[in-house]
Amino acid sequence: MKLTFETELEDDDRWLAEVPELAGVMAYGVTRMEAMAKVEALAFRTLAEQLENGEVSTQI
Repeated sequence: MKLTFETELEDDDRWLAEVPELAGVMAYGVTRMEAMAKVEALAFRTLAEQLENGEVSTQI
């Protein structure tokens, strides 16, 4: 599985980072780096949970 990390500067000057391949995996940050760090951690937690529940292949 290949993951894509995307960022966007919102109108209120917050950064939004998301992983399109993982539904609902998105996070806001004051800086782009903060948003990326948060969404990366969330993506790893989501993948770990999916692996534990047998929802994804172990060949990531």
